[in-house]
Amino acid sequence: MDKIKAPKGTKDIFTPDIEKWQYLEEKIKEVFNRFYFSEIRTPIFEHTELFSRGIGDETEVVSKEMYTFKDRKERSLTLRPENTASVVRAAIENKLFDEHFPLRYYYIGPMFRYERPQKGRQRQFHQFGVEVFNDPSAEVDAEVILVAYKLLIDLGINTINVEINSVGCKNCRPDYLKLLSEKAEMESEKLCSDCQRKTKTNPLRIFDCKNKGCIEVADNLPKITDNLCQDCNTHFVKLKESLNLFEVPFFVNTRLVRGLDYYTKTAFEITSEALGSQNAILGGGRYNDLIKQLGGNEISGIGFAAGMERVILHLDKIEKKNKLKVIIVYHSENEKTASLKIAKRCWDLGLNAFIDYGAGNMKKQFKKGDRIEADFAFVIGKDEVVDSMISIKNMKTREQEKIKNEDLEKWIKKNI
Repeated sequence: MDKIKAPKGTKDIFTPDIEKWQYLEEKIKEVFNRFYFSEIRTPIFEHTELFSRGIGDETEVVSKEMYTFKDRKERSLTLRPENTASVVRAAIENKLFDEHFPLRYYYIGPMFRYERPQKGRQRQFHQFGVEVFNDPSAEVDAEVILVAYKLLIDLGINTINVEINSVGCKNCRPDYLKLLSEKAEMESEKLCSDCQRKTKTNPLRIFDCKNKGCIEVADNLPKITDNLCQDCNTHFVKLKESLNLFEVPFFVNTRLVRGLDYYTKTAFEITSEALGSQNAILGGGRYNDLIKQLGGNEISGIGFAAGMERVILHLDKIEKKNKLKVIIVYHSENEKTASLKIAKRCWDLGLNAFIDYGAGNMKKQFKKGDRIEADFAFVIGKDEVVDSMISIKNMKTREQEKIKNEDLEKWIKKNI
């Protein structure tokens, strides 16, 4: 019988890689809490309409990449391909806009897209991100970018670039899209077949194409920053001023439009020089129309999402918390009961303690202590049981000492 394997585009995560994931999650919570974000958790699957209405039918995500299925009552459901639409839906449904302040949320979790697996991206991938609601200011846009930048720098990721752009709004973008479509059609013979279709349906998506010929055409198409209304232009100027104030280095990339249709005004990405052509670590932007589009009031929003796999590619060395690890070593079955009591006390006192219930001789137990990188071995033999003592062996220096059972808590506080 053939072995059952994990589906293509999924990956098991375990020691030692899991330590990087845990370290990243702890750092995410630490930095986001510093900026007054609170965690939100949304369902892994949603009604398909949420993403088709929110993200846009013409996007690659909705048209080609979603995992969509019907339940037993023939309702169309989709594994979430991103989380902004889900967070907005949760905020509307649970009336968070009316009851909570500040309206700042962060999330961590798996997303799903049917695409070609590549370095740092699987079909089940993981994202963390933030969303800020009901603050239309350019200053909060800059703060959101600062949060992302600060987190990556705190993680020791220094080979990064911050790219920003403005994608306009419902007042100025229609005229720009008309102009863009006309100019793109004039160059259609130089475009790939997919971009030729996009010239009529969604010309902004031409800027996403990685085809060399399409990139050359896109570089000569009208820039959206030259076609902004007064409000969008003022917002963009203030964004750049605020980023300078926050000391976040950036440059303007007029080809940056992001892959989702709900963005308005600010769009941004942080890329890494270490990732090759698929170099985006995170991206986001402002979505002032999305909440109303999904059935809520006219409330502004801005956020970003980061690929955890791509961030973890940069984490060669992580700061491990210096928490004491102990193995309980016992001489024979006669000392097992006393050893279990010592193990229970260690756990109650917050110590990382391991005991091998099916242990062989003490030599094998000490080898297992080396394997789990234990700092100390608490050795329980016949004499220790009779005298109510614990022999403590330093697994690195091999030095030994004896303490009374009743002094265990005092010893832990001294050595932890």
